[in-house]
Amino acid sequence: MTSQLNVDTIVDKAGSSGPSLPNTTTIKMGNTSTYVSDGGAVTQNTVQGLIKASMDLDGTGTIALNDSLNISGVTDNATGNYSPAYTNNFANVFYGWGGNGEFPNTGYSSRAPHCISDYNTTSDTRLGCGYQLGLEDCEHVRVGWWGDLA
Repeated sequence: MTSQLNVDTIVDKAGSSGPSLPNTTTIKMGNTSTYVSDGGAVTQNTVQGLIKASMDLDGTGTIALNDSLNISGVTDNATGNYSPAYTNNFANVFYGWGGNGEFPNTGYSSRAPHCISDYNTTSDTRLGCGYQLGLEDCEHVRVGWWGDLA
């Protein structure tokens, strides 16, 4: 017989939650967990729908991660060419990604930067950031990856 739990709020044992306190409750979710669509017509696997890695990289001068998830570090290969490494590897090379870049404020902000991927491995990838055909260092390289982790 299956059971069902109906609650409005989940908090830690001490009841610590709210705007001034971080909610430190840990919830573990199996890979078979699903959620129901807004209209209730379909379900989707929750874990597969989550982003598995992301970063905001300052790719100018000495590169630095402004923020990241599942990124252990980034190599600066050349102008506008970066290789982020994953903390936890992907299960295969068939994962997706999306991203963009932002040029430093040097008078050509109307040019739309783009990111391209040179190759994917399970442990890292190579990204190029630039405008039209040339690579240029981007001030913010914002990328997210999704797929199955190993």
